[in-house]
Amino acid sequence: MRGLLIERKTAVVRCVAATGLLLTLGIGGALAQSGDLRPQDQGKAPAANPSTPAATAPSDAAKDNQRKTDEFVEAAQAINGPAGNPECVWLGRRVVGLMWRDDLDTAFRHLDLYDRFGCPGGHVQATFRCLVRIGGIDPKAPESLSGRVHACWVNPNAQPQAAATPAAPAAPAPAPAPAPAGK
Repeated sequence: MRGLLIERKTAVVRCVAATGLLLTLGIGGALAQSGDLRPQDQGKAPAANPSTPAATAPSDAAKDNQRKTDEFVEAAQAINGPAGNPECVWLGRRVVGLMWRDDLDTAFRHLDLYDRFGCPGGHVQATFRCLVRIGGIDPKAPESLSGRVHACWVNPNAQPQAAATPAAPAAPAPAPAPAPAGK
């Protein structure tokens, strides 16, 4: 009888300890995600971080949305078939951008989605080929990458802009006459 009582007591302690451990882990995770526990100063507005989308003015957000819509419309008009569908344009451009930045794991996951929507895989390949051919993308300016990816998506056969061709070489100057030999 006494052994049975000890077993029950041990089981109850284990259950309480497991529950306490789970609650501690859950609360710790929630506190870690919640950020600053200090109350916000109601008198001050939070400092705007220019890199966050929330910090942009409503007119900037409207312009950005309009630009994206215009890009989708441009792609739909320029590309016949499913590669011009908005979901194919959006996913395909992301895949190409991720491939350019060497994030192949994420690119392949996006490519699976791209294929699932019935989008043509050959268009991604042609776009990436165009991007590699053009090259010269500044890694510190992400808008230059997205602009080039969009240009290659709309026209994968685009050629890199030819560098300024040097002027035709001038005719070689006549060699000076040899000096007379002698004293």
